This record gives sequence, structure tokens and C-alpha cells, in this order.
Amino acid sequence: MVDQAQPASPENEHPDASFVEDHAGGEGRFPPRGRPVIRGINGIGLWSLYIKEIRRFLKVQTQTIWAPAITTLLFLVIFSVALGRGGREVLGVNFPTFVAPGLIAMAMMQNGFANSSFSLLSGKIQGTIIDLLMPPLSEGELMAGIVGAAMTRAVAVGFVVAGAMLLYPGVNLAMAHPWAVVWFGLMGALMLSLLGLVASIWAEKFDHNAAVTNFVIAPLAMLSGTFYIIDRLAPAFQSVSRANPFFYVISGFRYGFLGQSDIGDGMAVMLAGLGLLALNAVLAFVTYRLLVSGWKIKN
Repeated sequence: MVDQAQPASPENEHPDASFVEDHAGGEGRFPPRGRPVIRGINGIGLWSLYIKEIRRFLKVQTQTIWAPAITTLLFLVIFSVALGRGGREVLGVNFPTFVAPGLIAMAMMQNGFANSSFSLLSGKIQGTIIDLLMPPLSEGELMAGIVGAAMTRAVAVGFVVAGAMLLYPGVNLAMAHPWAVVWFGLMGALMLSLLGLVASIWAEKFDHNAAVTNFVIAPLAMLSGTFYIIDRLAPAFQSVSRANPFFYVISGFRYGFLGQSDIGDGMAVMLAGLGLLALNAVLAFVTYRLLVSGWKIKN
């Protein structure tokens, strides 16, 4: 005789009641809808994103880490031969020693921008941006992971470029104020990493990113006082140079090595450092709000 079907009991409807949300006040295995599971900072997710970005540029480290050292060393050779012969001195040191800190800071900033500006843009073009938007990461964690990896690349490039500079005859990289080297190096890397992320949000193709690099970043870097002191410029151009944030990064970084700069005395250098901190805070806020809005990312 075939067993007759038994009426379903509440226990038989859900064999494993622990997988059911309990809206009657009890606690199930899963929390009710809308209740956050990860509270605070998702440390594992943030670290995973950071390591992913690090591995991305380390896979092509010949291009991302070592090539900037060769390019920057060529700048030093060309300008030293063209302008630095005859024992020419700037700020009391020979020309190669004067220009070397600026080249290091410029390489750090440009590579910080290059790394962060590629992160979201590559996902847009390849259709893999969902891999960054779907994980349980907040907008702040997404920004911190990408910017942190870009700053890591910038610091790595800075060390490699500095090592290449030491190979050039006559270059002295003894630090007069190590705090200034660390502070302005990190502030410059952070500023360009944030700008790169903003460019990555805005850009829709690689041409847009290249336009920002060629028409914004490169001119600001070249006109930042890397190869000269602004006292030799006309007053109008000195005012333009002082409105360039790259100038304060380069001059403050140089102050850490030489003990003097065209910003002014030590107090002026410290005020410039605080100004860069305020500027980076504004950039971080703008970048965060763009990520929250989903502009050109989620639509």
C-alpha cells in the first residue's frame, strides 16, 4: 500500500530552520534583510583589493618600476650637460644635486597618477568593473585600496630613481631634513593618486586619460620649478608658479635634501606642507563623493 502524503507541518516546510530569517524575534543563521553583516571596516576586503592592485603593476614591473628610473636619469644627463657645465651652482650646490630631488618627486607623482588612473578605466573598457563594485566594499574602502596601491608604486619608484641618481657623478642625496622628504613625498604621491582616481572615474576611453596626462599633469610637472628656481622668472610668472601645487611638492621635497628652497624659510615650508594636506583632504572628499554618486561608474 502506497503511503499517503502527509500534510506538511511547519517543521517539514523548512528542513533546516537555521537558514530562514526569523521575523518573529528569533535569530536565524542569516540576519534579516537590510541589517549589515560587516560592520566597521572590511579589513580583509580592503587588504585583498590593495594586494590585487599591487600585483597588477608588479606583473609588469620592468615598465612600471624600473623604466621610470632610466627615463628620469636621461633627464638628469640632458639637463646637466646642457645647463650644468662650468661648475654652475644653484642654491649653493652643483646643478645635478639641485635637480635630482625634483626629478625624484616628479617621477613619484607621475607614477602615482598613472597607477590610480588605470584602475577603474581598465574595468570600464574591459567590462570587468563589476569585480570592483560587487564585493562588500564601501566607497571609502574602494578609494583607500586603489589610492594606497598607487602611493606604494610611487614610493617604490622614488627609491629606484634615487638609486639611479646616486650612480650619476656629482649627485649628493644627503638629507638635511628627513621629515620634509617623507612628508612632501607622501603628500605629492597622495595628491596625484587622488587626481588619477578622479580621472579614472571621468574617462571613458584611454584617449581621455592620455589627454589629462598630456595637457594637465605633464605641463604642471614641467613648470613646477624642477629644473630652475622661480626667482629667475618674471613677477607674473612667479605668481603663476606659486599657484601650482606641484611647485610646493617639488620645492618642499628639495628642501628636505638641501636645507633650502625657493618657497622660503622653514616656517614657510611647514605652511606649504599644511596647505598640501588641506588640498589633499578636499581632493579626497571630492573623490569619495564621486564614488558614492556612481557617476560614470554605475550607469
